[in-house]
Amino acid sequence: MALLNVFLSYPTSFCLLCTLVFIASLCLRARCRKSSFKLPPGPTPLPIIGNLHLLDIKRQDKSLLKLARKYGPIFTLHFGFQKVVVLTGYDVVRDALVNFTDEFVDRPQIPIFEQIQHGNGVFFSTGELWRTIRRFTVSSMRNLGMGKKALEEQVTEELRFLVENIKSFKGDPFSLRTFNAAPSNITFALLFGERFDYQDPLFLTLLKLIDEVMCLLGSPSLHLFNFYPFLGFLFNTHKILLKKIEEVRVIIRDYIKTSRQDINANSFRSYTDALVFKQQEDMNKTDSLFHEDNLIASILDLIMAGTETTATTLQWAVLLLMKYPKIQKKIQEEIGQVVKPGSWASYEDRKSMPFTHAVIHEVQRFITLLPHVPRSTSVDTHFRGYFLPKGTMVIPSLTSVLLDPGHWETPHEFNPNHFLDADGKFVKKEAFVPFSLGRRGCIGESLAKTELFLFFVGLLQKFTFRPPPGLTEDDLDLNVPKTTFTLRPQPQLICAIPRE
Repeated sequence: MALLNVFLSYPTSFCLLCTLVFIASLCLRARCRKSSFKLPPGPTPLPIIGNLHLLDIKRQDKSLLKLARKYGPIFTLHFGFQKVVVLTGYDVVRDALVNFTDEFVDRPQIPIFEQIQHGNGVFFSTGELWRTIRRFTVSSMRNLGMGKKALEEQVTEELRFLVENIKSFKGDPFSLRTFNAAPSNITFALLFGERFDYQDPLFLTLLKLIDEVMCLLGSPSLHLFNFYPFLGFLFNTHKILLKKIEEVRVIIRDYIKTSRQDINANSFRSYTDALVFKQQEDMNKTDSLFHEDNLIASILDLIMAGTETTATTLQWAVLLLMKYPKIQKKIQEEIGQVVKPGSWASYEDRKSMPFTHAVIHEVQRFITLLPHVPRSTSVDTHFRGYFLPKGTMVIPSLTSVLLDPGHWETPHEFNPNHFLDADGKFVKKEAFVPFSLGRRGCIGESLAKTELFLFFVGLLQKFTFRPPPGLTEDDLDLNVPKTTFTLRPQPQLICAIPRE
């Protein structure tokens, strides 16, 4: 019903929509009846809107779980005129993304991302371009220290700046989004070769633009544009979004220009340097994939993904510690047993801190940060008794895996014991998939794990987090996240009480 309300809020658009698509709707239904393809079952689509009336636009992932209970772990939905196959539950999602990884490796053509990236970049490209730029990006990030001790030291250094920033509030309430600065700075240092002061105008501008873009990507009117892009002239959200993206591109172009002037082939300071050098190296190749648009698109992808995901997870982690003070105290006790006074934790210390390690994993599982990122079939695919033609949009629901009752004892509760055995030792869980699976898995997984552990532990060494005056733990609502491109916690104030 949420999407129906969106339609009705644009009466002129809705009337024109009905007029334009009525005939197309009849043709589509006729074609569906004649189709010999055995697609998975699903609800009967209505004219024009398909099955959109069955989705809660703010929590599509929860709507998909509800539909899976009726139609099974694999079912077909109609997003307007587009057929979408939904995969739910650990067994089905893992089978598709791991055992059929080549068949489900592509991305669908989502209108807003087509307009932003035009098929370029790391995340929404396909085919040879995607394979080439992903290999290059993984290799470049490793060369810049990802997964190595040097980057761990860089994270620890950034932690010091974050701690000093939080100390400046002297125990008074401050915004939960304050924690975004440190993870974002790690990403910017990798991409541009330098960290920012937290009050640097360019740094603040980038954070503001990223926030605005992420919020616009989650807006109902943008979903409406993606469902009916031919009516884009009637809507405004995607136009605002494209303007914000262009402002980010201007900053990226400036860094590319600086890199061309200062680049040292023997010592790359940043991902931008590596891209520029590769472009110059391929200058005489007519078929080079490292053209200007692809350079900008690749940096843009990493700016958005590298700042939003880890920063938002850290916000959730602090909020959950305020909600469950006994868990917070138990983590601090474990830290005190492992980390020497006056020292910072190392990433290796996680092996001696099973409860803390379990809590971090449970935060990622519980919040279902990125419910799904669509795939599409790269070839005609036979999967579990169904036929999915090449180009079929597929939604592998990560929420359905992270909340799969067959793999989690209390899937809808925050319960660190999901990752602990009877002796209190940390246990890996195969259904823990916040970074997705297969060849499209998250490029920055090792970086994100390092950041989360070191920031999380370091903050709890120095502070105890409590609700602001006038609020108790019971007043903290975790059930209504703010829907952006990811699922963020609602804006809240917190207090950080320094520990002796």
